[in-house]
Amino acid sequence: PDEEANKDLPEGEEPKMKTVPETTEDYELMNTNKPIWLRTPNEVTEEEYKDFYQSAFRATYDEPLAHTHFSLEGQIECKSILYIPGMLPFELSKDMFDEDAKNIRLYVKRVFINDKFDDIVPRWLKFVRGVVDSQDLPLNVSREILQKSKVLSIINKRLVRKSLDMIKDIESDEDESKYIMFWNNFGKYLKVGVIEDRRNKDDIVPLLRFFTSSSGEEYASLDQYIENMKENQKQIFYVTADGKEKAQMSPAAEKVRSRGYEVLYLTEPIDEIMIENVPDYKEFKLVDVSKEGLSFDDEDKEERKKKEEELNVDHKAVKDFLEGALAGKVQKVQITDLLSDSPAALVQSAYGMSPTMQRYMKAQNVAAGGSDDGMMGSFNQAVLEVNPAHPIVLDLERMVRSQGEESDEAKDFAVLLYDVAALTSGYEIEDSGDFAQRILSMMTIKSKSDIRDVEVEAQNVEQEHVEDNHENV
Repeated sequence: PDEEANKDLPEGEEPKMKTVPETTEDYELMNTNKPIWLRTPNEVTEEEYKDFYQSAFRATYDEPLAHTHFSLEGQIECKSILYIPGMLPFELSKDMFDEDAKNIRLYVKRVFINDKFDDIVPRWLKFVRGVVDSQDLPLNVSREILQKSKVLSIINKRLVRKSLDMIKDIESDEDESKYIMFWNNFGKYLKVGVIEDRRNKDDIVPLLRFFTSSSGEEYASLDQYIENMKENQKQIFYVTADGKEKAQMSPAAEKVRSRGYEVLYLTEPIDEIMIENVPDYKEFKLVDVSKEGLSFDDEDKEERKKKEEELNVDHKAVKDFLEGALAGKVQKVQITDLLSDSPAALVQSAYGMSPTMQRYMKAQNVAAGGSDDGMMGSFNQAVLEVNPAHPIVLDLERMVRSQGEESDEAKDFAVLLYDVAALTSGYEIEDSGDFAQRILSMMTIKSKSDIRDVEVEAQNVEQEHVEDNHENV
């Protein structure tokens, strides 16, 4: 009742009432859904998996190539969803092992803990994104606790296994473009896995892809290489270079291609480190064709050795001349009939570094504050292989016989032969100015020779004209 309004109210009338506001507090559950990773896989739609990925990892424009939803039960309890991104995450495009990259979100009993624990997956799986919810880790988890945790070790192994299964599923998909997309984005990570993860190396190697001398613009696996092998072939041949085009130009690869063998092209600096961890595959030995002492399964090694000894004796003059003219540049000169189209090639000794690796090591040394002086010591271990049947080498032999070993023209010709072999074999020219001068000198000699030929021809024509006029008179 309104006491103020009812103060003068006559007796017997109904009292006047007033409205008094009253405030109450209550809670309403807005989100009745379980976290997506706590639901069973058959309860979650593909669209929900996609929406969760895009919202949780701020990847609005990225559709994952694959995902897996699983749980661990028994000794430990854990639920997880993992994704393979459709494109390389932005933070990894600048640094493939960016420490600030947030790839795996760790929860303990549905409480978010951290998304920057490096030890939860090996770094070669840095690109895999996902959620892990453990029931067995303590809530006050720290990096030190994680490093000593047996629970984490079990989770780590399972995450690696599930990630490999996803990659294999992409590889076996009918749409081959999916794995090509995956390889272009994340192939380097698998190569790191071969180097660092000995436990899973055998599972990773079949997933590697390479360009080859026969694949054109398409990638090939080691299994595909083996399928295309010649009969009785027991070696897998490869060459390292700074790109597919340079690998195709390599005289070392030419030695193998000319005999009908396919060659793998290893075109990145990491490839050479990676391939050292794969000495063989399915009982086939991997062989670097740019190393000295290359041999083939279809020929007798003793016969090959005897034939090369005969070649070196038959062409001893040009061999000795080249070793003298190129002293300090090459370890030795070897005459070989393995080259078909190139006059010469530079190859490394058994333990020498390829030119690609030399440049990589030099860059690492300079980046660490060192100097690149002395880094070319391994370059001097190169062996110059010479094709005695090539016209350029035959011309050099003629110069040596006719002009002698002290001929400046022959020496310039020898150094130019070496420079061309170095360039086509992937090395850098130490003195580009000197190289240019030798080219100009050769062009000048050729130009003068052509001018003399024209003058002689003109004189002959004039003489014939005079004789014809004399006869007519």
